[in-house]
Amino acid sequence: MLILISDAFDPGLEAKLAKFGEVTTDKSRQSEIDIALIRSKTTCDKEYIDNAPNLKMIIRGGVGTDNIDKVYCAEKGIIVHNTPKSPAIAVAELAFAMMIAVPNHIVKADQSMHDGQWIKKELKRTELNGKTLGLVGIGNIAQAVAVRAAAFGMKVIAYDKFVPSHELADCKGSLEEMVAEADYISMHLPLTPDTENMINKNTIELMKNGVVIINTGRGKTVHPEDMVTALESGKVACYATDVWPSDPPPADYPLLSAPNVLMAPHLGASSKENLLRIGEEVVAHIETFQGGK
Repeated sequence: MLILISDAFDPGLEAKLAKFGEVTTDKSRQSEIDIALIRSKTTCDKEYIDNAPNLKMIIRGGVGTDNIDKVYCAEKGIIVHNTPKSPAIAVAELAFAMMIAVPNHIVKADQSMHDGQWIKKELKRTELNGKTLGLVGIGNIAQAVAVRAAAFGMKVIAYDKFVPSHELADCKGSLEEMVAEADYISMHLPLTPDTENMINKNTIELMKNGVVIINTGRGKTVHPEDMVTALESGKVACYATDVWPSDPPPADYPLLSAPNVLMAPHLGASSKENLLRIGEEVVAHIETFQGGK
């Protein structure tokens, strides 16, 4: 059996996988592989799958599987797995770091000091304590964010069409109801036809003036041009994002040059600890696969 590690995983994973067969990072051997290990960089579309005639399983190290053609995999009898639980802490910590950075002007304060400026009076801080956090989705990552928000004294509300109630948040009956109450909104949804561009001019219009939106879910759940308009008007005080329409985004992607955008290059799941957890889940999936053969 040949296992291809196509994207960035824990450096020690290759040695852990050796017991299952040959392990390679050489993408030119795609036509020989039995198992593909991917993260967000590799797209397993029809062309990819057709160029790997021996492919039996794809494991996506992370939460979503939107970069895998699951319908075609099902037709070809290819098993698809992801590692949905492993990134929860890493992504939640980044989302919360962004939530703290915005009202405390961390980036601007640091840069001004490096530039030899002292702009203490100009940087007006606000607190998270007492504010309302709206979670779009209440899965593993959002739950970890909710725990941290409660520790900061925030009121936590949520909308998830598949989860009518949850002990960590006051679940609302609609997205519209939820966003209207939130001071901060944190996005935690996969990309589907229903979620693409779900944050648009219509949903933004329902939000409080000066709302802060954090997105560590999927870049395409936010309509870029509508978000730029909201940022320019001040309706949205800040859009903090770690996710993009592609890795990296196109140079002309509107949000790259918009005002009041806090940006990160898709770092959410890249902690050392998370890569170890992903590796453990990958090994478990392959052990189960081998045991069922």
